[in-house]
Amino acid sequence: MDLVVVLVVCVSSFLLVLLWKQSHGKGKLPPGPTPLPIIGNVLQLNVKNISKSLSNLSKVYGPVFTLYFGMKPTVILHGYEAVKEALIDQGEEFAGRGSFPLAEKASDKFGVIFSNGKRWKDLRRFSLMTLRNFGMGKRSIEDSVQQEACTLVKELRKTNGSPCDPTFILGCAPCNVICSIIFHNHFDYKDKDFLKMMEKFNENVHIMSSPWIQICNMFPILMDYFPGSHNRFISNTNYLKKYVLEKVKEHQESLDINNPRDFIDCFLIKMEKEKHNKQTEFTTENLIMTISDLFAAGTETTSTTLRYGLLLLMKHPEVTAKVQEEIDRVIGRQRSPSMQDRGNMPYMDAVVHEIQRVIDLIPTNLPHSVTRDVKFRNYLIPKGTNILISLTSVHNNDKEFPNPEAFDPGHFLDESGNFKKSDYFMAFSAGKRSCMGEGLARMELFIFLTTILQKFTLKPLVEPKDINTTPANNGFASVPHSFQLRFIPI
Repeated sequence: MDLVVVLVVCVSSFLLVLLWKQSHGKGKLPPGPTPLPIIGNVLQLNVKNISKSLSNLSKVYGPVFTLYFGMKPTVILHGYEAVKEALIDQGEEFAGRGSFPLAEKASDKFGVIFSNGKRWKDLRRFSLMTLRNFGMGKRSIEDSVQQEACTLVKELRKTNGSPCDPTFILGCAPCNVICSIIFHNHFDYKDKDFLKMMEKFNENVHIMSSPWIQICNMFPILMDYFPGSHNRFISNTNYLKKYVLEKVKEHQESLDINNPRDFIDCFLIKMEKEKHNKQTEFTTENLIMTISDLFAAGTETTSTTLRYGLLLLMKHPEVTAKVQEEIDRVIGRQRSPSMQDRGNMPYMDAVVHEIQRVIDLIPTNLPHSVTRDVKFRNYLIPKGTNILISLTSVHNNDKEFPNPEAFDPGHFLDESGNFKKSDYFMAFSAGKRSCMGEGLARMELFIFLTTILQKFTLKPLVEPKDINTTPANNGFASVPHSFQLRFIPI
């Protein structure tokens, strides 16, 4: 028995020395709670709501502190000043993608979201340029969004005012917009392949936000030896990659290099131009994963925001009534809403922003890392250190947004009722790693929500006071509970 105790003490001491070296050997990391051997600070975190745990710890250790997820240190940035200083003022140094073991396992670090260095820079530059060439942020893509809004209205009318779960209908609309850019294709809302894709996207967001995955990301070895939802996530991702590969093969057979139809054609042409470049990042693997990235980022984030937005609007009928009054006054009931209308609809614009602020869709952002040894405030953060950013702390700043827990469009209106921009609005992150599709997402949210409220009364199945707007999961993403409502034609 004494020997066992001695061994435990020795092993624990050895691991503590390793942790101490990690903290002090190469840099001067910010302070934080003392980590335990192997498990780090996991006992001080609520894996069902890590964002809330970070807020509690910041009260003790300040806006910049260090946590150990397992044996790896992660620097936490909490509050607008620290986040701005890192992502904007020192954007290049904080532009690395941090460790996200489940996503890395599924993507093999191909694609644009979870890559780093030359691969990330080349693929992001190409993707942004190609998306712009196909109309993102221009009138041409606005026409596609408006057409899709009309299709969405037709589908919602088919419910005949009966109770329905809006999850897949609201997912189909943004997915079809991104399909038009990537595949030059449009799906019927009842298409079996289309619905299966939507199901995979939706399930993966729920899986990524579950407590089990938060633990797996801290202790990746669990994914190699234990069953669990991580295997389902990888299976879903592989299904999507296989689907994309089939589309790529179809494009290869009909490719006209002088007349590219969509994103896939442009990538294939770039691959052909660089086929003799041994350092090229324009490969089939990166094509498949980049498209998967664009699909996932361009579909589920927008559809979840739309779904959550309807829930908040039903919870606050006084806001909905005021929005619909503005719609009647500015647009009327017949003409399709356009982005040009937004300048004349400050209240609707404020509502869209307030929905995004309150739901706090990605509470701790995607993990970043520093690209070199970085001096940050009075600390020295070694190259490659993970950085976790609390967007919740920015969106809940009580000086910028008085009573931040409340859903109040007035947070984005000045005293005269005009729309008021805020530097504290970071729903699309900020800096070098900000969302590539921000312009498209803003357009979709405004046009889709305005069109729905122009054509329908939202009728909940319970009293507004009984509507639950707390997230079902609050890990990677804030996901609302399933709900039903009735779309009553106006």
